[in-house]
Amino acid sequence: MPVVTSALPSWTRLRLRQSAHLRDLCSEISFTTAHLIQPIFVVEGLEGTEPIAGLDGNSRLGLHAGLETIGRDVAAGLRHFLLFAVPSHTGSATADGAFAARVVEAIKRRFGTQLHLWVDVCLCSSTADGHCAISDERGRIDLAATLSALGDLAVRVADAGADGVSPSDMMDGRTAWLRQSLDARGHQPVPIMSYSTKFASQFYGPFREAAGSAPRHGNRAHYQIDVRSRTDAIASSIRCAEEGADLLMVKPGMTSLDLIAPIREATARLVGAYQVSGEYAGLCALGREGLADVDAALLETWHVFRRAGAAFIITYGARRARAIGVPA
Repeated sequence: MPVVTSALPSWTRLRLRQSAHLRDLCSEISFTTAHLIQPIFVVEGLEGTEPIAGLDGNSRLGLHAGLETIGRDVAAGLRHFLLFAVPSHTGSATADGAFAARVVEAIKRRFGTQLHLWVDVCLCSSTADGHCAISDERGRIDLAATLSALGDLAVRVADAGADGVSPSDMMDGRTAWLRQSLDARGHQPVPIMSYSTKFASQFYGPFREAAGSAPRHGNRAHYQIDVRSRTDAIASSIRCAEEGADLLMVKPGMTSLDLIAPIREATARLVGAYQVSGEYAGLCALGREGLADVDAALLETWHVFRRAGAAFIITYGARRARAIGVPA
């Protein structure tokens, strides 16, 4: 397996050392709330909250409710959030840019350096067909147009104050394009946490309901990785590292444990795991049926992720961490 580099590139070192939040996220000899990232859905035009089916303790949030929720999470010891800004209209691949920027500005105005705000960069909540790319008149991916839209979105949220961007679309070349787009606008310090190994999976259902991003036709198997392909899975993360990703990620986390160490060895990058919505919802379902202690099960899975080498964990249960014994 080829190795990208024996040491982190200089810009990656600088990006990941620039704040206490990032230094704590990347620390390797402890497990605290600093290693957990809480996803949050803020929905344009929504007043109040809407529970997300299956994801106990998580809701779709209006902007005011989102700020209040983040405030409680920060008070509970969380420092990293992954924002999904869900626009009210679909059909334009850039429709979410303005709304996402407004949400980022509001969050950073309220909380400043109390938190590190990652922003998911994808088009699936805004395209008419629910796919992660812009399609041409024959229904094929228009890669150039897609990359352009992704770059514009990344720059817009960085201009608004996002602390990091996280591309989830799985388009070829998107990490390099985002790095180039950010650097051209003076955002060299903004790190990229790439969904570098992301499988086509049945475990994304609750998320797609929350983000309004279920495909209107077909599936995403033609641009997400086949779960049977280990070679492609590792190569995908190597490509992201070569293109400038500062942090890598496997998704779904619980079905990708065997890949974390090999990816880290092959790339010299820290690798995280996304405990996706279906995985978290499964634990919640066991709890509702009285078949498991959800908090104990969550803690068990987090320790397994860390044992497998995950540097950080994105999980819908992050806000429960302090209550179940994870230190701040």
